[in-house]
Amino acid sequence: MTVMEVFFRVPELSASGVRRTRTAPYPHGAAHFPVPHAPVPVACQGDRVIPAVRALARAAMAARPVPLAGLQARAELPVRVDRGYLVPAEVFALFAAELTDRRAAGGPFDALCVNGRRWFRSRSVYYDTPDLRSFHGHRRGAGPRYTIRERLYEDTGERQFEVELPGRHGGTVKHRQPLLPGDPALGAGPRDFLAAVLARAYGLAAPADLHRSLETDHLRATFVTAGQRVTCDAALLCRDPATGRTLRTDGGLVLVRTRTAGGPARADHVLHGHGIRPGAFTPYAGGLGALHPELAAGRWARELRKTFPAARPRAAHAGGTPADGPGGGRKPPRDGGPAATPVSGPGGSSSP
Repeated sequence: MTVMEVFFRVPELSASGVRRTRTAPYPHGAAHFPVPHAPVPVACQGDRVIPAVRALARAAMAARPVPLAGLQARAELPVRVDRGYLVPAEVFALFAAELTDRRAAGGPFDALCVNGRRWFRSRSVYYDTPDLRSFHGHRRGAGPRYTIRERLYEDTGERQFEVELPGRHGGTVKHRQPLLPGDPALGAGPRDFLAAVLARAYGLAAPADLHRSLETDHLRATFVTAGQRVTCDAALLCRDPATGRTLRTDGGLVLVRTRTAGGPARADHVLHGHGIRPGAFTPYAGGLGALHPELAAGRWARELRKTFPAARPRAAHAGGTPADGPGGGRKPPRDGGPAATPVSGPGGSSSP
């Protein structure tokens, strides 16, 4: 299941050499998408263009393009500090205009461009134990914490097995290993890699009973300047593999994550100037907490209500959450080979 329905506005030259745009019809006959110099992908819900996607596409087209090698040279940031923001589409438009302004002190942020594209279909599959050990580590914010996921960079076909750990001073350290086409995400190689990462970081044995716990699908654009990277996600869809239940983010919100080597930087200050403050949850914990509010136990209640308006609070299970003991557990599907449409969004191997 996906919210992505793509069309292109194709730039052409007339006989006189004047640039014009040929517009392909929307899938359901919606009005034309008013952004020049295509290609411009549009995500729709029925006939309605998602406002966050419109804002994302406009921002990416307004910026200067930078190739993947340029992004890696400026801000690869394998060890970084992440800050997440929920930004209304109209505020995001102002924020992006300030970042990409070529007259700005320090120079503009540029948009990642791969094979002519400046936004990318992004998929992720997260893995956890039956008692959701990884999720509850994030919920508690204490003890050994890690995130295990498979990522598919759909526009290039690249797949990565990734393990994220908390670093010093609120930072994040990402470890990754490439996956070949057809390789199972939880095959011998990735499991050995996971075991080595957890043993080195915590002296822990890797969990043997991992299952798919969350799948996500979204559209992403990445902006970069020296030492700073900003990823912007729209039309996020979260799916519980065990039940098939899905939730979409509010179509008027762009999920912005700033990534730096240290404290708040220019992008953070611009957002603060618009009255936007960082949120508390990670994509994995937030998505799973929205699908199963009884698990989050109010941990991110305000952010989840804002991000996933269709989510409804539920009473906690009588037996407690999986972190507290038996009775509150879910039964994730066993991994029977390659994950169902894995994984997340580009930036190539440097994408967050």
